[in-house]
Amino acid sequence: MKEQILAMLTEAGESYLSGETMSARLGVSRAAVWKAVDALRQEGCEIESAPRQGYRLTAAPDRLTEGTIAPHIKSPVQREKLICLDSVDSTNNYAKSLAIAGGADGTAIAANGQTGGRGRQGRSFDSPRGKGVYLTMLYRPEVSPVRASTITAYVAVAVCDGIEAACGVRPGIKWTNDIVLDGRKLAGILTELALEGESGALQYLITGIGVNANHAPEDFPPDVAAVAVSLAEHLGRPVNRGRLCGEMINALGEMYPHWLAGTGDYFQRYRENCLTLGKPVRLLRPNGVREAFAEDIDQDFGLIVRYTDGSRETVTAGEVSVRGLYGYTE
Repeated sequence: MKEQILAMLTEAGESYLSGETMSARLGVSRAAVWKAVDALRQEGCEIESAPRQGYRLTAAPDRLTEGTIAPHIKSPVQREKLICLDSVDSTNNYAKSLAIAGGADGTAIAANGQTGGRGRQGRSFDSPRGKGVYLTMLYRPEVSPVRASTITAYVAVAVCDGIEAACGVRPGIKWTNDIVLDGRKLAGILTELALEGESGALQYLITGIGVNANHAPEDFPPDVAAVAVSLAEHLGRPVNRGRLCGEMINALGEMYPHWLAGTGDYFQRYRENCLTLGKPVRLLRPNGVREAFAEDIDQDFGLIVRYTDGSRETVTAGEVSVRGLYGYTE
């Protein structure tokens, strides 16, 4: 109830909302509303009260809860599928457990912080509490595993859409799943899926998104500080993490049916936003490094590269360094 009241006050904006209105919506007494308001104040929310007018939220702590995210989610159905955690080892791990327990298609799991955040190829993803937006979507599409592999590119476009809607700045995409701003990494995406052993059918897939929102330069670990950036650093001001999370959920909700149906302009926009195209690249492979030039993206979001000898290859996985990004300049 406390988070529902916070959501109502957030939606009301600068207007007052009466205790009678809130009690009627929630089906509780006005005394219960007052207790919830008092609890919110004790947690740091600044809530004004005026006789015969009610309550008005003037400031709230920067945290990810149902009360701060839900007001920014357009779909009532999606609001019902929102799960918020203060801290968790990994939102992807939580989503896997939820999927095994029968979690619904389109469930969103958001966390204030992660103690065991993960990136690609087993790397850790530093997730300090209260700084970033850590969001995982659980999907149950009836598609082939090969088709499922394309969702990461669609998610990348949707994440850019959500960031732009919330913050007014549009980042780019480093193939395949890094979100980049000012030549540095702003966000990462990790997609995982589960297949049925006997039939090979897709059981579920989850896509985790970690965005550097309000990090200061000193909040990044030393090994990534030079190649990481936050929205607050770029904008010169803190961002509303609840709104950022809500807008990303909106963009992902809009993307998902287009991905299922193969409609929309996501392929075209991925190519337009892809900072890898038209750049010299290095392909990092177990047997060494190979220089190439990134020419194009194919319909399955594979990277088409041309080597110095004129031969071409479509790269579908692996590490690709891009000249001009993350300190690669020569």
